[in-house]
Amino acid sequence: MKLTPLVQSFVLHFGEMGSRWGINRTVGQIYALLFVSERPLNADEIADVLDFSRSNVSMGLKELDSWRLVKLQHLPSDRREYFSAPDDVWLIFRTLAEERRKREVDPTLSMLRDALLVVPANPQDAHAQRRMEQMHELIELVTTWFTDIQRLDEQTLRQLMKMGAAAQKLLEFKDVLLLKSKAKKTTKASLPENLIPPIF
Repeated sequence: MKLTPLVQSFVLHFGEMGSRWGINRTVGQIYALLFVSERPLNADEIADVLDFSRSNVSMGLKELDSWRLVKLQHLPSDRREYFSAPDDVWLIFRTLAEERRKREVDPTLSMLRDALLVVPANPQDAHAQRRMEQMHELIELVTTWFTDIQRLDEQTLRQLMKMGAAAQKLLEFKDVLLLKSKAKKTTKASLPENLIPPIF
């Protein structure tokens, strides 16, 4: 198997970007190769194509497996393990985001919750705790929003993402409706009881 210039540029780029996303270059390149490959690949093939040592490929595949980003399968009459990336890019996105939340966001939330339970010993701690509370509130809000987003089906999620700035206009419209509803209730409540029109 030989990489075309197009595939090679994609694989190399993913390796460079991997370090910025918290994974090493090897893991990034292995995943990029599996993602664009027309068929599942075994570890020897991956090592040969990317010119990596077999041990580096094994470690990279274990890392990707821990992130639930590769599928393992066996082929008839072949004892080797073959690997592929999930076909559904939305599933990949959901899995990656969920794993990052578990590894990065959840521990931070846990630490902040513990810190907020401590009785501040001095004004400096009290100030720090107020700032931590703001951070906790923001992270929890984003996490709850993301959990709700995760439950949406692909079509709904696509529509939501395409809305962009239109979502803001929808929220503004909702606020206008709420204000009008409150104004009607206030007007109705201020009328004498005998002048309020019957509901039925």
